[in-house]
Amino acid sequence: MNIVEAIVLGTVQGLTEFLPVSSSGHLVLFQNLFGLREPELLFDICLHVGTLSAVVIVFYREIMEIIKALLQLPTRMKTAGGIRRLCETDASIRMALLIVVGSIPTAIIGLLFKEITDQLFGSIAVVGCMLMATGTLLWLTRKISGEGRPVDQTTFKDALIIGIVQGLAILPGISRSGSTIATALFLGVDRKLAGRYSFLLSIPAIAGALVLGLDAPEMQTTIPLGTIIAGSVVSALVGWFALVVLLRVVDRGQLHLFAPYCWLVGIVTLVLTWMG
Repeated sequence: MNIVEAIVLGTVQGLTEFLPVSSSGHLVLFQNLFGLREPELLFDICLHVGTLSAVVIVFYREIMEIIKALLQLPTRMKTAGGIRRLCETDASIRMALLIVVGSIPTAIIGLLFKEITDQLFGSIAVVGCMLMATGTLLWLTRKISGEGRPVDQTTFKDALIIGIVQGLAILPGISRSGSTIATALFLGVDRKLAGRYSFLLSIPAIAGALVLGLDAPEMQTTIPLGTIIAGSVVSALVGWFALVVLLRVVDRGQLHLFAPYCWLVGIVTLVLTWMG
């Protein structure tokens, strides 16, 4: 891999990690386009570190508020009159618990089906089918009302369902952001909250996947360090831009606008697979 290819893949990762078009699916397609038949695990991990840093930057204030609330948990519990009352009145504590609850099914699915998804990761046909499914899911959000439930009315059941959907997004071609935001909207969650929760929920998921990948034998790579850094930096910068754009799109109720793109890429992928 040369530096131009690294920058291209970093751009693809930054855009597709947050825009609801599946980063894993696009990375499979572009890696095959460049002739990289075997996935470069270390390089992929570094790209995800880049996009993870974009999430932390955009949601830095909210992340710090959650951390502060957790550090002050005993004091806040005493003031509120118990953990149940605290969850009802403290938005930061409730968001923290929703993230924890949503992360549980994601972790279970990721651990149980890791080997299966690793095998599917190289299948272009699977990517095409899953992109079609992603497009359909996004299209179904077009008639959802803008009014939804705020964080204090978002239940742990909602978090579990969204966490399960996030776990299923390990399939290449299923957009993690698109599927989780769409599911939150289907459940009646407020648009702005759906976007915020989706990306805050992605932090433990991405971090966990990175940790699990660190001791894999595929970590060996021949890609130069400078090339890896270039791809990672581009991934972070483009990711920040894409995240800001998507949050505005979700706020305006325009998530469905990405559906035709997913359908088009999915159809082209399937046609090329059939012809090949």
